[in-house]
Amino acid sequence: MSFCVLIPARLASTRLPRKVLLDVGGIPMIEQVRRRALESGAAQVVVAADHPEVVDCVRSYGGEALLTAAGHVCGTERVAEAARLLGLANDAIIVNLQGDEPGMTPALLHATAQLLQDHPQRQMATAAVSITHWDDLADPHSVKLVLDAEGCAQYFSRAPIPWDRSHFPLSSGQTLPQTPGIWWRHLGLYAYRNAFLQDYACWPASPLESIESLEQMRALERGVQIAVYCAAEAPAAGVDTAADLDRVRDLFP
Repeated sequence: MSFCVLIPARLASTRLPRKVLLDVGGIPMIEQVRRRALESGAAQVVVAADHPEVVDCVRSYGGEALLTAAGHVCGTERVAEAARLLGLANDAIIVNLQGDEPGMTPALLHATAQLLQDHPQRQMATAAVSITHWDDLADPHSVKLVLDAEGCAQYFSRAPIPWDRSHFPLSSGQTLPQTPGIWWRHLGLYAYRNAFLQDYACWPASPLESIESLEQMRALERGVQIAVYCAAEAPAAGVDTAADLDRVRDLFP
């Protein structure tokens, strides 16, 4: 299987300014992310940045980087522009790895791309991990999803879905009812075929995308089936805050 990894990276992050250039294990965060992508077996790894400083940083480590427009509303739009600039084929499989995920598991990148390889009729894929505790299900920062019988996403939400009316709500710290394969947490990782990716970038933001603040809803509202790779365990969470940065730095002593 051949696939590429494109890494959208914004210097103008709001909650943690300039986070992609902050030190993680002695090198900038974006370089740690790029190295995880290289370890996945991708044929090509490119950072799609919104600022020349990020491009220069990646190139100083021998990496490939492109300067993309500053006004994209989501990472998928930035990845779509990068794919156009690179002249990727319509059937190219592209993995979107966010620039603040230095703890990403390379095997998970490969497995998500493999879903599209194994299912030629699918145009988009993502990944999820099982939720076992109420606190994770109730956390609005943890995005939940519901699967259909074919292993595709039916809906994504920041709310606790599906709602078990016989047992919910639970108290903090409680384990969910033992029904395997019901509650899933979305991992912010995507794979697409390039032709679909270019279509996505031309669609306006959808109502549910705006309400949930979840870019994948734009595809679901258009009737696109999103294949889901169900991982056995989650990679280390990405970096949004200073506390997240401290946690991730502990992974790279």
